[in-house]
Amino acid sequence: MGRNMKKPKKQPAGPGEIGWQARKSAATRDQIISAAIRCIVESSYSKTTMMKISEKAGLSRGATLHHFPSKMDIIRAVVAYLHEKRIQAFRRSIKDIPADADMAHMAIQAYSDHVNHPIYVALFELSVAARTDQELREILHPAQIAFDREWYQTAWDLFPEWQADREAFDLALNLSQITMEGMAIRNFTHARKYDRERLLEYLEEKIRELKPSI
Repeated sequence: MGRNMKKPKKQPAGPGEIGWQARKSAATRDQIISAAIRCIVESSYSKTTMMKISEKAGLSRGATLHHFPSKMDIIRAVVAYLHEKRIQAFRRSIKDIPADADMAHMAIQAYSDHVNHPIYVALFELSVAARTDQELREILHPAQIAFDREWYQTAWDLFPEWQADREAFDLALNLSQITMEGMAIRNFTHARKYDRERLLEYLEEKIRELKPSI
């Protein structure tokens, strides 16, 4: 009689269980991405391995491979995550500026704080590594182009008073971005201190000189 008993059929997962599994999977992926960013910031891109990422995330290597079959799959997700976070942070910092505030001053301070954040350290490390790593460059380059395009459009929308002179706007934006990113890179790579606030004040003066007269 025991041999003739049929095993009960496994019931398909209900909507609630599927939703819970999807949230758990997404949370684990985020955990792996965050661990990879910490590894890149703390140890460099070249020393970031699947094993180190798994250890930092508190997962087995098999669990990590289940979500990301290779290190480059993780890096691709890291790059997308970092660029999205940069755009969100910039929009949020500008949105929080009061309407009656000095927008030029506050925007420069906000972007300066942004490029000194650990997120930018990770992007800087990846950018340097991409110089000699073609596979990484093929991931990073299109993401950087997409970020620059969206960042430009965000700045254009946020500062309508500059729209009377696009050439002046482009010069001001490039001057601000390149100057502050260069200052941030110096902070990461040099011990000698400099007058950061004075440089930002001077940059602000030059930006005001470029602002179109309405």
